[in-house]
Amino acid sequence: MGKSRTDFIDKTKEILLKRRDALRKALAGDLSMLKELEQTAGDVVDFALDSAQDELSSQLAEVESRELAQIDKALERIRGGSFGECEGCNSKIPTARLQALPYATLCIKCQRELEELGEDGVSWRQNSEDQVSI
Repeated sequence: MGKSRTDFIDKTKEILLKRRDALRKALAGDLSMLKELEQTAGDVVDFALDSAQDELSSQLAEVESRELAQIDKALERIRGGSFGECEGCNSKIPTARLQALPYATLCIKCQRELEELGEDGVSWRQNSEDQVSI
């Protein structure tokens, strides 16, 4: 592995650690806010607004949780020495892709194939064409 790629991985690790810490703090804050909302009571309009805010917070927390899991996986791959290797074809993931998406586990070619076939290996295009309308 070249010096520049090693430097890149070191910098990426720092960025991932900072992002992970920020997400953990945000998620901890979201949970404490939700607990505070449960303790307050109000009229129906307040309840509706709180419910909408809870739903939005919940969706954001879900996205942040998924990102946190991807970051943890990327940090694990850095520790294991497999960071930047495509899980599909074992080729090196281009640095530009890793800069844009530091927790990418697939090269663009394998990612496209996954998107076309779906995670279960069945193309969504085939499924929609195979369906017979009654």
